[in-house]
Amino acid sequence: MAERSTAAVDVADNGGDEPPAADAAKATADGVDTQNGRAADGPMPEKDGERRKAAPAAAPELHSGHKLARRYRLEECVTRLDGFSSWRAMDEKLRRAVGVHLLPADHPRARAVLAAARSSALLGDPRFVHVLDAVEENDLVYVVHEWLPDATELTAILASGPLEPHEAYQLVTQVSQAMAAAHREGLAHLRLTPSAILRTSTGQYRIRGLAVNAALRGITSDTPQRADTEAVGALLYAALTQRWPYENDAYGLTGLPKGVGLIAPDQVRAGVHRGLGELAMRALANDGATASRQEPPCTTPEELAKAVAAMPRIRPPEPAFTAPPEYQHTTYQQGNYGRPQPHPGGPGSHTMAIPPPPPLQSRTGRVLKWGVAALLIAALGLGSWQLADTLLERVKGDTGSNGSNQQPKPDESSKSAKPNNPGKPLQIANATTFGKDPIKPEDADKATDKNGDSAWITKVFYGYANFGNLDSYDDGSGIVVDLGSVQEVAGLDVDMYAAGQKVEVRAASPEANQPRSLSDFSHEVVKLTTAGKNLKTTLETPLKTRYLVIHITSLPADSNGGYRGGINEIKVLGTAE
Repeated sequence: MAERSTAAVDVADNGGDEPPAADAAKATADGVDTQNGRAADGPMPEKDGERRKAAPAAAPELHSGHKLARRYRLEECVTRLDGFSSWRAMDEKLRRAVGVHLLPADHPRARAVLAAARSSALLGDPRFVHVLDAVEENDLVYVVHEWLPDATELTAILASGPLEPHEAYQLVTQVSQAMAAAHREGLAHLRLTPSAILRTSTGQYRIRGLAVNAALRGITSDTPQRADTEAVGALLYAALTQRWPYENDAYGLTGLPKGVGLIAPDQVRAGVHRGLGELAMRALANDGATASRQEPPCTTPEELAKAVAAMPRIRPPEPAFTAPPEYQHTTYQQGNYGRPQPHPGGPGSHTMAIPPPPPLQSRTGRVLKWGVAALLIAALGLGSWQLADTLLERVKGDTGSNGSNQQPKPDESSKSAKPNNPGKPLQIANATTFGKDPIKPEDADKATDKNGDSAWITKVFYGYANFGNLDSYDDGSGIVVDLGSVQEVAGLDVDMYAAGQKVEVRAASPEANQPRSLSDFSHEVVKLTTAGKNLKTTLETPLKTRYLVIHITSLPADSNGGYRGGINEIKVLGTAE
């Protein structure tokens, strides 16, 4: 199918325009790539797209609690920019969270946004975040789309490091195939940034903002297939190297050195998978790079998807095998059910020793036993009386000779040991986010930076205090503290982000190396409790460990009907000198 580029369907990047610095807290570089409180970190470099400047149009002045179509209740404005606003809302009919884009009906791009949303809704591909509704009503145009609370942006995933080869292979496979399917229906994205890619808890990648994101920004392209293909190549390049393949920093990633041009991924980072690196270069060859091994460049998503399919499949890494604990044989046996019994005289047979009868069970024995007991009681009573009489006489003698009672000097050894007093805070070498699906790993260091104004804060969850009752967070979350080496820990002082969090503190054994699961933290330092704003503890006996986890299992309610928690500052106290 021939490419088509219209304002209604094929819409591109923002051309590198950034909001003023004063508006950075309110207006993100991509007003629609925002979910769970996160926004795009910067503009996507413009290649062949063209942004159509919009005439000044004020964003609708709405507020939390406003309802659209008596159904969609606006809850939190995540973006207000360029005449439109984006919200997290609640579909009260189906009782689920949704996202909503709003702009005035007289906005110069309102018609394009409606057409793009309706075209995208017809695709119905599960690899895209679906458009649920596109309506013009009461001088407003609004687009309702899915909201995936259990998904994580690629921006956040790359903040913790590059992807391993199998995961990068899954990313380029799923995204290239999805975009090939979209272009077969005449739909282009033209704003494929790391914040437009979401990974669900099941490992599936989903693309949001097909046609709509760029329509909101008024951007078109003469070569939409080539632009989307290069964007997928940039995503793969970033996944392999944790670097953005252009000179400007963007989306929390450092750009390439200025003046050197586009260099191969294996020249940026050692150990990059060769096949995936060459594939990224073939997709990025549209920017003037030389494709590796003289392979032709990929200029359409279809060509890129075929090139991925032609590669040898990259298998997932083998799971680490943990040897089971050695069987501990005990002498306690619960009967012989199911066990073969040796025949008398046969192999393995032995003579059972008949135990002697208990002693002193006859009538004479009982009489003798009680008689001996009575004699012992009498002897003890007589001895105690004589001892008391002797001590009394000795005390009287001492009083008569000295004229006063002499108190014996206390024995130095009888003094009680000093209680354990924590000393200065220990140096924390590293902090990471705990959990199967790490929450904001890029903010983990804020819990140990000795700055009370910064904090590691969770996303907002809805419906349930235990992280939305989602499978990805059934182990809870928290912060793992690495002291750098085994230290003597005498206490803790943790400033929580909010009171009311259920939290426990556990420590790993001194021999542990990079513990991951809760079972790796075998020592209980603080039992599971509902903590206040501050969590302090002093250990009776100093504990030797390198790793501790402040483990949160339940979040307090916030003022907007959701649940959110976090940690402001962690201090691990050593022993006093």
